[in-house]
Amino acid sequence: MPPATLPPGYALIALDEAGSSNDEARERAACGAPDGTVVWARVQRAGRGRRGRSWVSPPGNLYFSVILRPNCEARSVAQLSFVAALAVLDLVDGSLPGRARCKWPNDVLVDGGKVAGILLESALGPGGRVDWVVLGIGVNLACHPGIEGPIPSTSLADAGAMMLAPEEALSSVLAALARRRREWETQGFAAVRSAWLARAHGLGGPVTVANGERRLTGIFEGLDAEGALVLAQPGGEKLSIAAGDVFFGDAEAAHAARG
Repeated sequence: MPPATLPPGYALIALDEAGSSNDEARERAACGAPDGTVVWARVQRAGRGRRGRSWVSPPGNLYFSVILRPNCEARSVAQLSFVAALAVLDLVDGSLPGRARCKWPNDVLVDGGKVAGILLESALGPGGRVDWVVLGIGVNLACHPGIEGPIPSTSLADAGAMMLAPEEALSSVLAALARRRREWETQGFAAVRSAWLARAHGLGGPVTVANGERRLTGIFEGLDAEGALVLAQPGGEKLSIAAGDVFFGDAEAAHAARG
């Protein structure tokens, strides 16, 4: 299999095995690794998702993290998860056109099943500007874990896509990420927001947002200018939710209620 092809300005660190590609990238970022450094692991022993959840990482899928050093304020960092989601969407559309959807804040679904997740971690430098961002992406190419929950997991192979080697998928996602990042840097978040909303899962429907012990229900009306979920309340009030787990439909709402 040919090696992964990287866009200009990107450099690859390929590992047969790692605890977590994000942990490896964080260490390198803290030591000054440049923008565009990519840490790719064929297998992760301790893959991580949002809120410290484990990400099961068998061989055959894609697990990588990219070090970015964007010229932005801390409040704009979360926008990069939408940029990354669109890059994964571009990968999926290559073999399953139109079937992928973005789930707020940072998952990608195929036919309602979770096929990819995104983990964003960052550190600040002097003056409150962003020093580095580590953008971790996991895509279920060949297989998926059997995890019980409101959102089933799936893989591109199970969805009927042509089998992709991790090297091929890595090249494709990085090319899309470089392109989507340029759009974000030159056109601002509005262009990213519009593209994301065009493929948003559950937009316009009822939703429950859980954050710790707090549960809020309403209508998923869209995203605000920073990427927060806009939740319309029955009385007309609109709330901007910056973080939380989102549940759609009766079964998911029941799961949210159980915590």
